[in-house]
Amino acid sequence: MSKIIASAAIRGAHKIFDQAEKKWQQAMDKWGPNEPVGFPNTAYYLPVIYGILGAKVAKLGDMEPILKKCKLILPPPVKEQHHLPYLAPALDAGMVTFFAEEIIEAIRYLEQPNFYTKQEDIAGDNLWLGAADDIILRKRGIEFVDGTAPGFAAVLGAAPTKEIAAKIAQELQQKNLYVFMAAEHNGKRFSEQLVEAGVQIGWPTRLVSFGPDITSAVFAMGFAPCPSVVLRLGISGKS
Repeated sequence: MSKIIASAAIRGAHKIFDQAEKKWQQAMDKWGPNEPVGFPNTAYYLPVIYGILGAKVAKLGDMEPILKKCKLILPPPVKEQHHLPYLAPALDAGMVTFFAEEIIEAIRYLEQPNFYTKQEDIAGDNLWLGAADDIILRKRGIEFVDGTAPGFAAVLGAAPTKEIAAKIAQELQQKNLYVFMAAEHNGKRFSEQLVEAGVQIGWPTRLVSFGPDITSAVFAMGFAPCPSVVLRLGISGKS
């Protein structure tokens, strides 16, 4: 792996982890360890953390061992003279980033319960759909099981122009792909460009505007395992 890429990934992981740790401490000071946390209308806790670590994060206090785990595996910044391979530390940094982003977004739901629409469509000026709930997981996830949707494309940041954004989105839609959008670049966001270009976004059109910040990209990772979950739920009939 390129030293430049590994170094950037590890620096980014440190930045996101510091942000998560700070937000968690502020939330603890305000609400205490027993305050419930999670994504609305779901029964899968924080999905990436639960899927990788098997840890059920249901309260603010449950986040503490996750943060300790993150600190344990977070690699040091890449030095100018570094003789170790970069791949393993970069992968650890990526996992820390996902865990930290889920913690940040769960606390956002606690602090700003109406930040996300919590539905399949955008709501007026609010373009941000947030984490997929259980209904969306079942409804949309089954499409990945039966082949209706062959996969998804993650789009971070923005296109050079709204016209280019619309063209990219159309090409991906023609391939029956879901388009998961998050983050910004130079103050512009792909989902906002699509709206400016007159393109309808939301789960029904497979143009999913998860959120405005890079931390909302973790919602795509949380949705990714859902086809197997949907298949299992469909067989068992459990919620």
